[in-house]
Amino acid sequence: MATRKPPAKPNISKEELLTYYREMLLIRRFEEKAGQLYGMGLIGGFCHLYIGQEAVVVGLEAAAEEGDKRVTSYRDHGHMLACGMDPKGVMAELTGRQDGYSKGKGGSMHMFSKERHFYGGHGIVGAQVPIGAGLAFSDKYKDNGRVTFTYFGDGAANQGQVAETYNMAQLWDLPVIFVIENNQYAMGTSVKRSTKSPDFWERGAAYGISGESVDGMDVLAVKAAGEKAVAHCRAGKGPYILEVMTYRYRGHSMSDPAKYRSREEVQKIREERDAIENVRELILQGKHATEDELKEIDKEIKAVVNEAAEFAKESPEPPVDELYTDIYAETAPQNA
Repeated sequence: MATRKPPAKPNISKEELLTYYREMLLIRRFEEKAGQLYGMGLIGGFCHLYIGQEAVVVGLEAAAEEGDKRVTSYRDHGHMLACGMDPKGVMAELTGRQDGYSKGKGGSMHMFSKERHFYGGHGIVGAQVPIGAGLAFSDKYKDNGRVTFTYFGDGAANQGQVAETYNMAQLWDLPVIFVIENNQYAMGTSVKRSTKSPDFWERGAAYGISGESVDGMDVLAVKAAGEKAVAHCRAGKGPYILEVMTYRYRGHSMSDPAKYRSREEVQKIREERDAIENVRELILQGKHATEDELKEIDKEIKAVVNEAAEFAKESPEPPVDELYTDIYAETAPQNA
């Protein structure tokens, strides 16, 4: 059995550690429940789980401020929960119900929340990257000091539209943070087999974009890197690239058996580097909570997730005429 390296004691408050623990655990338990509902046939279509990558979005959301925007790919449930979207509404959307965030029409891959400044999961690989730059362009135009977090994976990093977006973002000094969630396997091909220059963040140098690589299994390291990137953007210095080295424990989607890697590899990461366990050990090490208190937190989180699942099951299916709503944006009268 692999041995976990004891985490170094951080200069961080008890409240912050417990908050990150709760938020990551909520994503983990929510995704486990979503996987169960998918297996029961209650979630249809595609379903991409975020299990293993929780520290990425929790760390970056800790560096964000109210009004900052985020846009991501189809592995998006964790992002929704981390930015404050209600688990009930998210789960109802996954099950295609009327009470979902997109009234059951978006499903797993296409949810949206204007209130939480979440501009969707996107099913086309890499398509959210220029959208993220567009959101940042809007903020620069309005001079409102906001930043956009644009998430994409190592598989999307080789897309041509990513390079085009880098160029435009730097040309216009857009306040956008390009977050590469490098989980090492894209849709099923390892970075070593697909990419000649695997240090994706270094590609920004061709455009003069600053950036760095960060351990995506360490929520505190992600938060620190996020704060640096946010400060860079808010200071008007243009875009920033964060390559966050993470790892997904499940397959690319629920239909992926993940035979391209060994069970031993996955187990080794779980035992040695799991982000939630690392924070759990920091909490215990600092005597911020007891084992029993952490078990109580887990119990509370499971109750929240179970409540969300029951809410989704009981929510009605959307009526047929719902298909014809929210098709066009509202336009002002000609003489307005």
